[in-house]
Amino acid sequence: MNALHTQPQKKASRSTQSPGLHQKGEFRDNCGFGLIAQMHGEPSHHLLKTAIQSLTCMTHRGGIASDGKTGDGCGLLIKKPDSFLRQIAQQLFNATLNERYAVGMIFLPQDAVRAQKARQTLDQQIHAQGLEVVGWRTVPTDPSVCGEI
Repeated sequence: MNALHTQPQKKASRSTQSPGLHQKGEFRDNCGFGLIAQMHGEPSHHLLKTAIQSLTCMTHRGGIASDGKTGDGCGLLIKKPDSFLRQIAQQLFNATLNERYAVGMIFLPQDAVRAQKARQTLDQQIHAQGLEVVGWRTVPTDPSVCGEI
């Protein structure tokens, strides 16, 4: 394994800083990032269990509120489940997906009227880009595991 280590640079003086939020030479730190990968691209339940376990190791950075349940949204990035999405499109929308397609995860307002307005706005903007919305699916959730916050 190779590692690249750099030393933090001294902060640049105000007169030499570039405009914007990022200032060249300013030391930056992040709250943590884990990477676990299957190098051959094959599905692995063991890998998934290991990745979920790694998320439990990130509580030290303040990602969980005092209720012990409410989090900051950390999660897993996994390969798009193509066969599952094609099956859902066929079952729910009677649609066959093109070779190339995209899926968006949208967090809508809890209020039904506001949620419908948001869907309409997104549909309009997507159509304005020359794309087609196949449908909207409510993803199954379990609110009992969410914190009160």
